[in-house]
Amino acid sequence: MNRIIVAFATIAIAFAAVAGVRLERNGAAGRLMVDGKPFVVLGGELGNSSATCDADIERIFPKLARMNLNTVLVPAYWELTEPQEGEFDFALTDKVMDEARRNGLKVVFLWFGVWKNSMSCYAPEWFKTDTRRFPRARTASGKPLEIASAFSEEVLDADRRAFSRWLKHVVERDSDNTVIMVQIENEIGMLEDARDHSPLAEAAFRRGVPEELMAYLVKNKKSLHPSLLKKWTEAGGRRSGSWTEVFGDDRYTDEYFMAWNYALYVEALALAAREMTEMPLYVNAAMNSRGRRPGEYPSAGPLAHLKDIWHAAAPTIDFLSPDIYDSGFADWVAQYALPDNVLFVPEVRRSDANAAQAYYVLGHHDAIGISPFSIEGGSDSPDSPVVAAYSVLRELTPLIARYNGSDAMDAVMLSSENPEHVITDGHTRITLSHYFTLPWDPRAKDGSTWPETGGILMKLGEGEYILAGTGIVAKFEHESERSSSARLGEDGFLNAGADRVNGGEAASTLRTGLAKVEEVAVNPDGTFSRVRTFNGDETHQGRHARIGVDDHKILHIKTYNYR
Repeated sequence: MNRIIVAFATIAIAFAAVAGVRLERNGAAGRLMVDGKPFVVLGGELGNSSATCDADIERIFPKLARMNLNTVLVPAYWELTEPQEGEFDFALTDKVMDEARRNGLKVVFLWFGVWKNSMSCYAPEWFKTDTRRFPRARTASGKPLEIASAFSEEVLDADRRAFSRWLKHVVERDSDNTVIMVQIENEIGMLEDARDHSPLAEAAFRRGVPEELMAYLVKNKKSLHPSLLKKWTEAGGRRSGSWTEVFGDDRYTDEYFMAWNYALYVEALALAAREMTEMPLYVNAAMNSRGRRPGEYPSAGPLAHLKDIWHAAAPTIDFLSPDIYDSGFADWVAQYALPDNVLFVPEVRRSDANAAQAYYVLGHHDAIGISPFSIEGGSDSPDSPVVAAYSVLRELTPLIARYNGSDAMDAVMLSSENPEHVITDGHTRITLSHYFTLPWDPRAKDGSTWPETGGILMKLGEGEYILAGTGIVAKFEHESERSSSARLGEDGFLNAGADRVNGGEAASTLRTGLAKVEEVAVNPDGTFSRVRTFNGDETHQGRHARIGVDDHKILHIKTYNYR
């Protein structure tokens, strides 16, 4: 009997490990596992105040389901969770979880504790007004800021107690893994100055660079961010000393100091969380964009150039994430898609471009998800680009999971500035082009803004592919061919004077053609069913496969070679 009890206990423990939520490494990529299955976050983050009352939550969540989201990112407000010190109210948290279950959504909670966009605006009134007990950060001139000091044990203890009580309630009430991740704080960073100059901060600064940080930098020297390595090396490469001795005397050294201490603070909350749950924990960063310097942007947050300091001080945090509101989306995400950091985009400016961005980060960077900000303000029309893209990506998730971390999957984003991308697959050259590079759509030439488009390409086998996305043209050629499509007119025939375009090509040249192009639906097990077949005009008489700028489709393509 005892053996049976032990056996059942072992099975229960094993099931709990499989059925929970965890982040796992899949080669160089990361994968979010929910209830034992890969999960891709097709998310949206609510506006800051959109989950502060039951009526708004009840109104918004059904709309999110109609928008094809599978996950909603929702603030958990300290000021509403602990309105009086030691008195907790979890009603809004419960409402979020209940409405999420009712609408088939997962939840990522964002702990708006001591800091939200640098400021301590979501702390309770009793915390804000007691500045003797909960001191503020100060500029070098002594000016107090609306930013609680990360160096105060009282500040940390109050935040950690509230966070721990709230998370304990979430874990106890969440028996079905509705909640899949937690973000600790929001866009941490100092403003107006690169670091805190309060008395507690100054004392910490005088103690010099901690041994733990120096040991981490020495051990990981070959993989350090280039800017950190350069600054350390140019200052003499010392292995101990004051902050200015090790890194130089400027505001970027101040930022290193502040990053270490912000990360230590976050680690304290993360360790408290780990006593209750193994679900992924992350932090997000406001970008250091537009030529701004530390303090002009939120200094010392989990920025790409500070990743090593954050990893050293907060090893319990699973990944660092970018909030992207500036141009250059591809460049920003590349800074966070690293061997030592899983890519998740918890905030991006809401726009029609989110569709192409979603295809790109999931297919090119193996991201675990993406989430436009203030999502409830978007359209829930099935024709909305984001709604349509999420519909395709929900179908495509089994294949994304299958090819996650492999060379068999890639993706592109295309625009008027970047209209074409070439992928090489063995002897096959695959040119992925913006739909408006074709000669017949009047919007390509009438001054209309080219929408950002893109898609995911997966190799199923030799000469067999899945292409999913919007506004994309795929041309398949053998490496020995000369591309001739630029010489074709709208009718598909050669333009006048272009009859010699391939005149110098040997008769024995191996060429690649389209054997079959089908629109398909992907089944939950990763198999697919034919929806319709494309040929003739829809493939430009066998020259390419394409998806229009107003469409979102999944195409199954087979190629063949001939002489």
